[in-house]
Order: sequence, then C-alpha cells, then structure tokens
Amino acid sequence: MKNKIRTSLRVSFLDGTFYSVMFGLGDAYFAPFALALKATNFQIGLLTSLPGLAAALFQLQSPALTEKMGRRRFILIGVFAQAVLFLPIILVPHLFAVNPLPWLIAAVTAYTVCNAAVAPAWGSIMGQYLPHNKRGKYFSWRQKVLGIITLAATAAGGYTLYVFPRESITGFGVLFTAAMIARFISWGYIRKMYEPRLTPQTGATFSFWDFVSRARQSNFAKFVFFTGFIAFAVNLSSPFFSVYMLRDLHFNYLTFVAVMVTPNIALLASLSAWGTYTDKAGCIRVIQFTSLILPIVPVLWLFSSAVWYLVLIQIVAGFAWGGFNLAVSNFIFDAVSEEKRVRCIAYFNLVNGLGIFFGAALGGLLVGRLPPILGNSILSIFLLSGILRLLVRSIFLRKIKEVKAVPSVSNLELFYKVIGID
Repeated sequence: MKNKIRTSLRVSFLDGTFYSVMFGLGDAYFAPFALALKATNFQIGLLTSLPGLAAALFQLQSPALTEKMGRRRFILIGVFAQAVLFLPIILVPHLFAVNPLPWLIAAVTAYTVCNAAVAPAWGSIMGQYLPHNKRGKYFSWRQKVLGIITLAATAAGGYTLYVFPRESITGFGVLFTAAMIARFISWGYIRKMYEPRLTPQTGATFSFWDFVSRARQSNFAKFVFFTGFIAFAVNLSSPFFSVYMLRDLHFNYLTFVAVMVTPNIALLASLSAWGTYTDKAGCIRVIQFTSLILPIVPVLWLFSSAVWYLVLIQIVAGFAWGGFNLAVSNFIFDAVSEEKRVRCIAYFNLVNGLGIFFGAALGGLLVGRLPPILGNSILSIFLLSGILRLLVRSIFLRKIKEVKAVPSVSNLELFYKVIGID
C-alpha cells in the first residue's frame, strides 16, 4: 500500500509537470489569441465567463459520473478529451476565418469543462495519499516546483510569440500544439496512479440543493460561498488586465509576459513559508490575512502604467494569492471527510465557477458603460473589483471557523513569520 502511494505521488508529480507546461503554453495565451483574432471587450468577457459557467454546471453531474465510472477512469477520460480539444482551438482561425471568435469560445468552453470535471476526483485521490499534518508542506512544495515549470513555459510562450510578427497567429499554433503534446504525456502518467478504496458512509451522497439548504449551519458551505463571491469580485476585472496591457498600453509580448509572470515568481518565493504557516496557524488565519491585501491590488493599477510600477504591484499580488490559494485548497481537505470529498470539491467548483461566470460577464457588460477613470473605463472596473473584494471579506469571512486546533496569531506576527522575520 505504502509503495503504491509513493509511486502514485511520483507519477502524479510528473503528470503535474506536463500539466504545468500545457497551462503555461495553452491557457495563459487564450486571451491574447482572442485579441489577435480581433476580439472585442465583450467577447473577451465571454471567453472568460462562458467556459467557467459550463464547467460549473457540469459539476452537478461530476460526482455521479465519478461514482459510476470510478475516479481514476473518469480522470483518464476527461484528460484525454481535454488534450484532443486543442485541435479545434488550433484550427478555428483556419476553418472560420470570417467570424472565428464564437467558435474559439465554444472550443475553449469544452476544453475547460473537461479540465474542471476531473478536478474533484483528482482531489479526492490526492487527499487519500497524504495525512492532514503533511498536506500544507507537500502541496506548497508541489505548487512551488510546478509553478516554476509553468513560469518557464509561459516565458517560453511569450518569447515564441515575440519571434513571430505581432499580427501573425502562427506562433499561437506552435504554442497550442506543444501544449496538446504535453497534456497527452500527462495523461500517460495518470494511467499509472493508484486509486485507493473508499469506504461507503451514510450521508456521503447529498445533492447540491441539500448543500445549499445547510448554508446557515454548515461551516464548509459558508466557506464555499465566501470563495464564490471572491471569485465573482476578482473576475469582474481579471479578464481585462491582458486587454489593458496589450491593447491600451501597447505592450509587446515580452513586456506583457514579464508583467504577467511576476506574481508567479512572488507566489513561488513565498509558498514554502505559506505551507509551513498554513499547517501551524491554520488555513482561515492565512485567508484572513491575505484577503486584506487582495482588494488593494486592482486599485493600485489606477496610479501608474509604468512597467516597473506594475511589476511591484504584481509582486504584492503574487505574495497574497500564494497564501490565499494554498490555504483555500488545504481547508477543503481539512474540513471534508474522504467519503464526501468528491461531492464537496464538485460543489466548491460549481459555486466558484458561477462566481467566475457572473463576474466576468458583468465585467464585460460594464467595461464600456462605466464612467472612465483617466479616460479608460477598464480602470473603473479595476476600482469596482477592489471595492467588492473588500465587501465580500467584511461580510462573509468573520462567519467561518477554523476546523483544527491552532495557536492564535496576529496579522503582524503572521506577516513577519512568512517574510522570515521571527
């Protein structure tokens, strides 16, 4: 049993390695690809929102399909389909030269659904491999290494696009082909993963509506709705950072990539510390601290468009998102039993997917209608996103309790510990 788990953790890491290459060359460049195909602000909003909505709604079926097929088999089917779906993404501008954007949005939507569908089953299996007192350390290490790989792939993608003429789409075809190959390789490693048995438990099967009806009593349900509203507030603005840099600030692809990868560097640099103090201080304490910083980040974009200044903002953003995302993912493992984990992760993804959809859709509708700040309504969206993030934190977070015994740590103490001042 231990040998099987040790082998599975190793091949899972290799799967994650090639997934990271796929993400860095693929997902990271869907919005720039749409801009190269002359997408409007509204279409960029749809490219972000519709895949999230479809993926969220599919989460209602994901637990039942996982239980019927088995977790490992379901993952293999979804990952294979996701890899194949790079083909229509690559071919869209060649097959539909007159109006490619609707077809690109449809292809990216199907791709996103496949990726999101397998996440609960993958999370369920990974949660069984690790004891609760080692998850923070392991996942912070894993995310750090895989983040470096994503960073390298994203940088390589930016340089590849820079080599080709800006108006050319050939570079995107090169990136997406390489991303497809990487996903097929990761699929091969997933085939070697071991699926531990799950012991049936009374009450482990419950509908989404049962989950919603217990929102007032359930600590985990309150947590899920908090993260869903955060996703709404964040995605009100997130689709438009690429638009702002590439179209309004006229950054070339190298400058664009430099600004976009900076938060990943800061995130990776802080992950080890976040992993340690997520285990020691508790996930909710880390979320409380980092969610104080997140509302400030989009507002800071209003004050300057200098590259050095945007890089500094991105460092702050990466530091905060590193702790927030790690604490959120670890809290799910802490708060939910193995038998309920597939459904709870699915419902978490559903609520967050709905938040992404409604946030990005509303942002797409508002971006041309809000009164502009400094002549640009995208900056108005950034300000609104920051205000909403702060409101969500103020309303929801105080109602969520830590699920394990941890010492009390102040925000200042936590900050000093994470940056290495003890």
